[in-house]
Amino acid sequence: MKAVQVSGYGGPEVLKIKEIPKPTPKSNEILIKIEATSITAASTMMRMGKPKFGRLFLGLRKPKVKTPGTDLAGIIEAIGSEVVNFKIGDQIMAETGLNCGAYAKYICLPSDAVIVHRPTNISPEEATGIIDGASTTLAFFTDQTTIKRDQRILINGASGSIGTAAVQIAKEMGGEVTGICSTKNKALVQDLGADYVLDYTKNEFLKSKKKYDVIFDTVGKLSYFKSKKHLKSNGVFLTPVMTFSTLILLIFVSPFSKNKLKFAATGLRKEELQIRDLIRVRDFLASEKLKTVIDRVYPLEKIQEAHSYVDSGRKKGNVIVIP
Repeated sequence: MKAVQVSGYGGPEVLKIKEIPKPTPKSNEILIKIEATSITAASTMMRMGKPKFGRLFLGLRKPKVKTPGTDLAGIIEAIGSEVVNFKIGDQIMAETGLNCGAYAKYICLPSDAVIVHRPTNISPEEATGIIDGASTTLAFFTDQTTIKRDQRILINGASGSIGTAAVQIAKEMGGEVTGICSTKNKALVQDLGADYVLDYTKNEFLKSKKKYDVIFDTVGKLSYFKSKKHLKSNGVFLTPVMTFSTLILLIFVSPFSKNKLKFAATGLRKEELQIRDLIRVRDFLASEKLKTVIDRVYPLEKIQEAHSYVDSGRKKGNVIVIP
């Protein structure tokens, strides 16, 4: 079968298409024919081995896993003798975490991994595209803080893969949502339900005097210090992007401030929490309370081109790959 293989850290050029043996499920595993996968921010950072301390988990000199890709949607083609919760033909959506493996035609996963049945009203592209953004958002909005009705929520990077999900989920939770994005994406963010949209190219956020209960910097581009004046007393600044300066602030500043800075490596949480969130994502999709924004779709053979486009920073929503 065709699969993407990587032998080192670097740019899109490290991603190579190769023929490898089709996997066979063990007694507790399911064999999934992958119909669609996505290129997340986490995928590109794992490809580059950034931040460098992340290599403690990924591999010091080169990636431990040969086939990248963390999210997928597909059909179960075979099951092991001990599997009772899935059957052949089931349509599923799944996260593989640090084990990766989604940039391929097939993958074997334990039946108790982060896998749920896919709603019948959702395409494979829509399913895989929303997994990372919605699961990350739910992890922050339930475990790092609790979104309450009528709270003011600011989403930076509101037109990205996490941002488009965060806007919708914050609204579903009853928040008053303000999104920050570029001029060309303002209409998209408004259509997703944002009450207000600020243009980052015009510095509209930093110029404003409005205060928020929660600031969710989905792309790691805001300064915590510059943003503090926009937080209400006991407000929370959330980021999924770890930098050295963020680490220092988490240790030496946030514990002693009324306004808290919080970070979470959502893919490293316990599987039961990840399954909890993916079930909720599935239910949002089934009830049409959440929609996936898809920018471009690439075949697996153009994986380098797809990663280059994501690296450009021009995408809105999600980039999908079809094996």
